Amino acid sequence: MVVEDTDGHKEVGVRPGARDRRQARVPRCGVRGWSPAAASSPRSVPALPVKNLNGTGPVHPALAGKNPEDVVRRYMQKVKNPPDEDCTICMERLVTASGYEGVLRHKGVRPELVGRLGRCGHMYHLLCLVAMYSNGNKDGSLQCPTCKAIYGEKTGTQPPGKMEFHLIPHSLPGFADTQTIRIVYDIPTGIQGPEHPNPGKKFTARGFPRHCYLPNNEKGRKVLRRLITAWERRLIFTIGTSNTTGESDTVVWNEIHHKTEFGSNLTGHGYPDASYLDNVLAELAAQGVSEAAAKA
Repeated sequence: MVVEDTDGHKEVGVRPGARDRRQARVPRCGVRGWSPAAASSPRSVPALPVKNLNGTGPVHPALAGKNPEDVVRRYMQKVKNPPDEDCTICMERLVTASGYEGVLRHKGVRPELVGRLGRCGHMYHLLCLVAMYSNGNKDGSLQCPTCKAIYGEKTGTQPPGKMEFHLIPHSLPGFADTQTIRIVYDIPTGIQGPEHPNPGKKFTARGFPRHCYLPNNEKGRKVLRRLITAWERRLIFTIGTSNTTGESDTVVWNEIHHKTEFGSNLTGHGYPDASYLDNVLAELAAQGVSEAAAKA
């Protein structure tokens, strides 16, 4: 017997009315107080209180209140004799002044100063990096525009909402002997903040609540832990233009793919997909969300 869920997904082998009674016994879970150790059991996701995200986003406490120059200098080393190469931010030569000379002024930042990022070694005008940082979230993190290496803790511009997750006693295609973790994201419409494209303007939130699915195995639980971290850092969604409808000022996914189709893969957003879990872990890592971050 096939019963269609209220969100359009189908579940197999469920008698009418049984699903509601069954889900009443399934714990509703959230991200506050999440412990990776609690997910060690292969057949359980811990019951935790729901996490509500609000405010304008986390700022690293060690960098709160610091000006952009202080943040940039934290991650850079001064280069006394820069090579005759382009600065890939302003496209002027590193041996000449920054293209932001006369456009952006910062006390103590001479336009000819060049710095090297500590880990990746890429070089830029210091003034160019200050301009790039000032145009972002100003959260204390910096991302190399060449290799995308992240310095500090990157946060996004996701609007306030709620993330929940729980187990459902059915398997995804390709994971026959494994229950399923269902994640539910819910973001209401609201007013854009200063970090959004059009501050003070209303934004829409179409298609919420959105249901997403992971297998309840070791790798699926690893993805869940990192998605929780990404949610807390406001990286799952952003406000922008929908690729599907062309609507602007609306909540859209933010470069971390989710599986929203249960029971099939007709749209490409379901299972089976043998590479999905590895791919989404790579996407999370590209946003600075690693195993160490998930355990923090």
